[in-house]
Amino acid sequence: MKLKMTMLSLILLIGFACKKETTSSLADYQGEESYTVIVGENKVGYLKANTSGDTINIDYDYKNNGRGPTIKETLVLNAEGYPIDWQVSGNTTFGNAIDENFSVEGTSATWTDATGSGNATMETPQLYVNQFGSPYTAVLAARLLLDAPENTLPVLPAGNLTLTEMESLSVPNASGEGELALTTYALSGADLNPSYVILDDAKRFFAAITPRFILIRDGYESVEKDMRQLAENYSAKRYEDLQTKYAHNYDKKVRIANVKVFDPKTMALTDPVSVVVEDDKITAIEAADATGEGEVIIEGNGGTLVPGLYEMHAHTGDNGALLNVLAGVTSFRDMGNNTEVLSNLIEKIESGVLAGPRVTRLGFIEGKSPFNSNNGILVETLEEALAAVDTYDSLGFYGVKLYNSMNGDWAPAIVKKAHDQGLFVTGHVPAFSNANAMLNAGYDEMTHINQTMLGWVLEPEEDTRTLLRLTAMKRFPELDLNSDKVQETMDLFVANKTAMDPTLAIHERLMLSRNGTVTPGAVDYVDHMPPNEQRGLKVALAQIADEEEDKAYREAYAKIVETLKMMKDKGILIVAGTDLGGAFNLHREMELYTEQLGYSNAEILKLASYDMAQYFGHEGLGSIEPGKLADFFLVPGNPVEDIKAIKTIGMVSRGGTFYYPSEVYPEFGITPFTEKPEVKE
Repeated sequence: MKLKMTMLSLILLIGFACKKETTSSLADYQGEESYTVIVGENKVGYLKANTSGDTINIDYDYKNNGRGPTIKETLVLNAEGYPIDWQVSGNTTFGNAIDENFSVEGTSATWTDATGSGNATMETPQLYVNQFGSPYTAVLAARLLLDAPENTLPVLPAGNLTLTEMESLSVPNASGEGELALTTYALSGADLNPSYVILDDAKRFFAAITPRFILIRDGYESVEKDMRQLAENYSAKRYEDLQTKYAHNYDKKVRIANVKVFDPKTMALTDPVSVVVEDDKITAIEAADATGEGEVIIEGNGGTLVPGLYEMHAHTGDNGALLNVLAGVTSFRDMGNNTEVLSNLIEKIESGVLAGPRVTRLGFIEGKSPFNSNNGILVETLEEALAAVDTYDSLGFYGVKLYNSMNGDWAPAIVKKAHDQGLFVTGHVPAFSNANAMLNAGYDEMTHINQTMLGWVLEPEEDTRTLLRLTAMKRFPELDLNSDKVQETMDLFVANKTAMDPTLAIHERLMLSRNGTVTPGAVDYVDHMPPNEQRGLKVALAQIADEEEDKAYREAYAKIVETLKMMKDKGILIVAGTDLGGAFNLHREMELYTEQLGYSNAEILKLASYDMAQYFGHEGLGSIEPGKLADFFLVPGNPVEDIKAIKTIGMVSRGGTFYYPSEVYPEFGITPFTEKPEVKE
């Protein structure tokens, strides 16, 4: 159910209105342009742009994992190249309708997006960061930024946008003769992380690149892998620089003085103590005022040390690795990824080149279909699926995850082979199957609570490889949880000791978010985010057509909560993961367990740290004790009394490397949540 796909969505939308006329510069870019969308080396969509006179029409569509955006844009440019009229329509990846518009009259600009309407009066032209535009429109921003002082211009709603040249390169011409000269650029300032765009020497758009998603000019698909590698290199370099600047590796013992420690075994805080770290381990817990020679002292000021948290439903990338560490998330379970990319990332994390959680890998196995996810290993036969198990086993993976387009009839054989080789098995419910079949096949864990519940409301022929696996949740309110079909599934969970990975926070985001209102899980931190991130937290994911549909989704979410409470009461293990990137979202997942599922604050702190370490057999993690790895974080408050205290982190130790979030957050445009503790070196 992975949500998160970071896209370039930058467009120049503000300029002084002037007579509509074709300018000489715009004349250089007349005609048709065509581009291919590639995800995980597979072609999944297209973008077509047509420039005629002063008008650009854009048609953008791609589908990955049975979903994706469909967007049409029309832009009218003034003589300076600023749009003076812009319309965008279509739908987002999860089906939310797009109806965004912008216009300029004189020095007045007005716009409407999913969060509402805005306006500005300008003495000089400004850029506007849109909400749903296609990647192509980044070229308009780049052209103007190239001529701006220090390649920076102010933007609306707030902040500045900066263009940074990365490097010059060339690729073989599509014609087969000669080479095409290119320049790569980073666009930064609007979001947490830069976006990367490539222009040719004529300032025509060539590509938008991320480590997994590529939009590239038709005829150049053969260099897609090279473009992905560029994106990986740029992102890695950014985070390597941040690691060099902000990771504190002290060459002597470190004492965190005057703190209380959350003890998951007693589920209570200790009396004030000091915790001593040497290299990557905790070496002693002593009196609060104890001292030693030649130590670094971090003043705890009576705050709380909490063991590092586990994000149990992650898709690891360097963009989120550091942000998770800063949020106290020191361990990840990766639920599916590009094996080569993930291996390189883990190597860099473990060698200290990058900051990041400790990663436990699950191998992603998906069946080939018109709706398949382009991730992991794609298979067409049972023999190929069994070979995929061998591949992941040989690479040292902890287990495997089966996905939507997999043939459900293959599950028993796959699970048996995996178990025979000591591998863990989890996954979605394959299309045209149900949770009972997967439980009987021997799944160790089920992912996403909706995957289980859909088996109670769908007809056998209905296809969950599409958005139906989300929209059909509107049927949940009619469910009788005491019915035989529901209880049969519950009994199988209990009998097989199968765990549930519900990703409750993503269901809250999907079902309770509404356009123009801050999504419930972000209320406590939205004001700390950069402007465009704030806008993104005020947008619905699904299309909410009317009051009846609004009511259905709200009641469906309540039924999900009721189902999970029943699971908890029956003793089914529930693990905390988000599929939303972790970090602040994992804090929300934990908060939901206390507010809605009936866990105490202490129980969820234990569940997300010690219990998950035990679940994996990570004996060196999960608690703060001498001899264990130094994975923990410091908060000024008491999370046993108030779980929200984990949102205000002053210090994190990941294996004896110390980070102070207040130092790092400004690099992302985030306002810190608390002050850095006093450090005496």
